[in-house]
Amino acid sequence: MGKCLSCLASLGALIRPNEEGAIPLTPSRKPKLPGSGGTELPKPPTEVKPPEGSSTEDQVLVVQSVDLCVSENVNNHHTSEYDLVQKDKPKPVLRRGFPFKVKVAFNRIYNGEKDAICLVFTVKGAPNPTYAQGTMNVIPVVPAGDDVLPSDGWQARLLFVDDKSATLEVTSVPNTIVGEWTLDIDTKLKAARDEDAQTLRYSVKDPLFLIFNPWSKQDPVYMSDPECRKEYVLNESGLIWRGSHNRLRPCIWNYGQFQENVLECCCHVLSHVGRLGIVGRADPIRVVRHISSVVNSPDDNGILMGNWSGDYSGGQSPTSWGGSVAILQQFFKTKKPVKFGQCWVFSGVCTTVCRALGIPARGITNFSSAHDTHNSLTIDYFFDEEGEPIERLNIDSIWNFHVWNEVWMERPDLEPGGYGGWQAIDATPQEESDGAFRCGPTSVVAIKRGEVHKPYDTSFLFSEVNADKVYWRYRGPCQPLKLIAKKTDIIGQFLSTKAVGRFERDDVTEEYKYAEESKEERETMVRALRSCRNVFSRYYLNDDFEDVQFDFELLDDIIIGSPFSVKLKAKNKNNKNKDYTLKVILRVDTMLYTGQLKNLVKKDTFEIKLAAGVEEEMKMSVSYDEYDKVLVEHCAFNIAALATVEETAFDYYAQDDFRVRKPDIVIETEGDFVQGQEFTVQATLLNPLPKPLTKAMFILEGPGISQPIKLTLKGNIPPEKEAKVSCKLIPKTPGEKTIVAKFQSKELEDVDGFKNINVRPKANLTNKPDSNN
Repeated sequence: MGKCLSCLASLGALIRPNEEGAIPLTPSRKPKLPGSGGTELPKPPTEVKPPEGSSTEDQVLVVQSVDLCVSENVNNHHTSEYDLVQKDKPKPVLRRGFPFKVKVAFNRIYNGEKDAICLVFTVKGAPNPTYAQGTMNVIPVVPAGDDVLPSDGWQARLLFVDDKSATLEVTSVPNTIVGEWTLDIDTKLKAARDEDAQTLRYSVKDPLFLIFNPWSKQDPVYMSDPECRKEYVLNESGLIWRGSHNRLRPCIWNYGQFQENVLECCCHVLSHVGRLGIVGRADPIRVVRHISSVVNSPDDNGILMGNWSGDYSGGQSPTSWGGSVAILQQFFKTKKPVKFGQCWVFSGVCTTVCRALGIPARGITNFSSAHDTHNSLTIDYFFDEEGEPIERLNIDSIWNFHVWNEVWMERPDLEPGGYGGWQAIDATPQEESDGAFRCGPTSVVAIKRGEVHKPYDTSFLFSEVNADKVYWRYRGPCQPLKLIAKKTDIIGQFLSTKAVGRFERDDVTEEYKYAEESKEERETMVRALRSCRNVFSRYYLNDDFEDVQFDFELLDDIIIGSPFSVKLKAKNKNNKNKDYTLKVILRVDTMLYTGQLKNLVKKDTFEIKLAAGVEEEMKMSVSYDEYDKVLVEHCAFNIAALATVEETAFDYYAQDDFRVRKPDIVIETEGDFVQGQEFTVQATLLNPLPKPLTKAMFILEGPGISQPIKLTLKGNIPPEKEAKVSCKLIPKTPGEKTIVAKFQSKELEDVDGFKNINVRPKANLTNKPDSNN
C-alpha cells in the first residue's frame, strides 16, 4: 500500500478536471474512455485496449457511474430540508467533519491487490487549487481499519465491495473550506511503474455543497445543546422585535434558509461578492465578518440596498418584506442589490445566510439604541428657548430600536478568557470598519466587560447599549450651554430575541450590560471611557431640592385610528404659601425609527400660576385626523415636555417614544397538516381606521410556498369591516412550520400575523432517488 500512496501523491499536480469523463493520463497518449457523468461514450480508442491475451484485471479500473448516496448522507448530516436535496436530481449538502458515503460502479470487480483508487476534491472556481491552501484534496482510498493516512487530513476508506461496485466512506476535516466542491475519481494499477502508469479520471458532474457543522465538537461553530441547534440552525422562521421601548412589537420573519436557490445564493456571495479569499471561507470569524459586509450594498453591490428616506419608488418598502427568501432569490437571479432594506430586514437576511451555511445565528433587537458618531459614549441633544431641536448640532442619534445579529462560535483569535459563544455582527450599513460597511464579530462578553479594544468594532457596539443621553439648552454661539437633563439608564433597553422552542420574547439585556446604575455598570463605563481616551466630564442634575415636581405621563396602548393625549403634571411642594409661574411646552412629532424627527403633529404652550400645595395637569389631545396625514412608517412619535419655573430658572425636560399599534392578522386553517397533503389557510384583518382601505393585498409565506403568494382583494374595505382571503398549501417536508401573512393597502401597511403548525410525515413516503451522473 505504501507504494500505492507514493504513486498517487503527485496526482493533484498532474491531473485537471475534465467533464468529458474518464481520461487516461500517460506520458505518451491521452485517449478518451467511457465513464462521463453516467453518459455512455464511444468505446475506448484502440490504443488503450489491453494487449491481446491479457485478462480484464490487467486493465485500469474504469468508473462507470457514481452514486452520492444523497438520501442517506443528508439524513446523517441534518441537511434533509434543503431544496437542493429535495429535487428530482438532488445534490448533496454535507456538513464538514462528518463522514459521508459514495458508491462507485466499475466496469469490472474491484481487486484490492491490483487496483488503486484516489478521490480528488477541489473547491469549485479555485484558480490554482493546491493541497497547501486546502483548495484541493487528493485522497487515496484505503481499506477500512487502515491507519496509513494522518488523522488530521481528509480520509477515504473502502467499506465494502458488492459485485462491480464499491462503497466508500469519506470524511472531510473540521476546518474545510465551505462552499461548492467538485469530485473526480482517479484509478490506476498498483503494479505499473510510475513512468508507464496509466491513470483514468472520472469527473462527477454535479457539485457537492460543504457547510459549517455545529454538530461537530471540532468545528469552531459547535453548539452542544440540541434544542439550541434546532432553534438557531434548523428553524426556518422566527420573531424580530420592532417598535419602541414601551411598545415592543414582535414581527414574524420567514428565514427560509432551506428554500430554493437560497444556499446557492449564499455560496455566491461568499465567492463572488466582496473581498473574502477562498481560504478565508474555512474560518467562521472571517466568514461572518464578510457576511456583515455583503448583506448590505454601499461598497460591494451586496444583497440589500438600505433606504431610510421614506421614498421607496423603484423598489419595495422595507416594511413590506415578510422574509428573506424573495430577497435572496431576486439577488441570485439579477446579481444586483435588492431595494430596499432597513435594520430588521438586514438582520433577517443575515440570519438566513448564516443558518444556510451552518452557522448558528439569531436576531437581537436593542431598544433605544445609540448611534454614537463621535465615539464619545454620550448622545447629545440641543434645544433652543422654545424647545425646538437644533438639527445642525444634533448629529448623534438614538434609534427607537435597532436590530443586529448574534452568531455562535469560538474566538481562538482572542486570548483565553471566555470570549467564545455569542458574537455580535451588524449588517446595517452605519459606519465603516477597515474600509467597508461592516461590524463585528465582537464578543458579547467583551461588550459587557467594556473591553472596547477587542476586535472587531467592540467600541461601537458598546456605545449602542451603554451611552449616556444628555440634553442641553443652547442660547447661541457666545452663550454657555445649560444642562437641562441627563439620563444614564435610557440607552440599551429590553434587548430581545426569540426564545428557544417558543414564539415568545427572551430578554438578553444582562448578557450585554450590568444592571443600570449598579456599581458594576458604572465601573464598566469608566473603564471603557479610559480605554477610548476620550475627555469626558460627568454632570449630575439633582432636582430633589426643587419645590416644583413634574410627572410626564406615559401613553397607554393606542391602536391606529384612535386619538391619544399627552399629559404633564406639576405639583408645588412648597409649604410656605409660595407660588410659582410655570411656562410649559408640549409637543408631538412624528419620528423615523432611527430617531430623526420628521413632522410636527401638534404643539401647545401653557402658562400657569401654581399655588403652594397644588397639583395641576396640562393636557394636549391629538386626534387621528391631526396625525394621519403626517404619519410615517412604524407609526412612531416623539412626545416631549419642556417646562421652566420662572422664579428659580429651573428647567425640566422629558421626552419619550410612542407608537400607535397596528392590528393583528388572524390566521385560521382547515384540514390536517400532513406532508404532501393539501390544507386551507384563511387570513382575516379588521379595518381599524375611520375610513375605507383601498388597493388591499395579503402576502402569504409558508410550507410548500417557494415564493410569496400575493392575494389582491376586490373593492374597498369599509371601517370596522373584515378583509379576508384564503388559499391552499401543500407542505413538502414534515416538522414545525410557520405560516406568515402580511397586509398592505394605500391607507394601512406593515401589518402582519403568523400561525405555527406541526406537519406530520406522510406514511410510507418513498425517498427521492439519489444523485447519479
